[in-house]
Amino acid sequence: MSECNHDCHNCQSDCASRSPESLLEKPHALSRIQNVIGVVSGKGGVGKSLVTSMMAVLLNRRGQHTAVLDADITGPSIPKCFGLHTRATGSEEGLYPVTTKTGIDVMSINLLLDSENSPVVWRGPILAGAVKQFWSDVIWKDVDYMFVDMPPGTGDVPLTVFQSLPLSGIIIVTSPQELVSMIVEKAVNMAKMMNVPVLGLVENMSYVQCPDCGKKIRLYGESHVDEIAASYGLPVLGRMPIDPAIASACDKGEIEDFTGDWLNDAADAVMLLK
Repeated sequence: MSECNHDCHNCQSDCASRSPESLLEKPHALSRIQNVIGVVSGKGGVGKSLVTSMMAVLLNRRGQHTAVLDADITGPSIPKCFGLHTRATGSEEGLYPVTTKTGIDVMSINLLLDSENSPVVWRGPILAGAVKQFWSDVIWKDVDYMFVDMPPGTGDVPLTVFQSLPLSGIIIVTSPQELVSMIVEKAVNMAKMMNVPVLGLVENMSYVQCPDCGKKIRLYGESHVDEIAASYGLPVLGRMPIDPAIASACDKGEIEDFTGDWLNDAADAVMLLK
């Protein structure tokens, strides 16, 4: 037997040390999903849900059928971004995602609760089980690109997504603070452990643009995203400003109406997967 190189993607051997790919869950029999992209970060509050929503909108505008699986079970914000308040429905075949006004399919725990303000007080294994059910019990029809909004960190739910879903790649969302280099390193190293490609970094809250003179004001000091990305051989896929209009669009459930080209490079990178 040849020596194991730990590259389970290209190995046909069914050995005991096989990587987490062997834990992949099967999607619903009626689902058709081409690409799955995780949106991750090592810490909370950096804008993963915002980036997830905007990426789904951008690819949808390019004529792709997009979907969002909200894996942040205890802090779901995707439905609010899209203005979704109706409950998801189902039949004997399975659960159906709720579709937004522009045709994006969404599944989130908030679409299943009696009240969207009810807290989800569950332990890790139950949270992870819910994410698996969003994949295996929901009928995702003819999806070109599914974006998975992940909770922060490297705990049960992110691990479940990495192990159970066939991720085509991940986008890491960061912010400009210096401590981000350590946070990004954790996310990159987790992706390497799981043999999942990192498509690149998106820096949120990168700057504020003066409405009068157009000058970019960097509230957190000079950005380190370029040097961080270079140290891991990754591209910077976008820099998003602190923009009250974006925050207002999320609060009103009108993220599908946003304007801005900050994530066009990220959308290009994702479309190369097809």
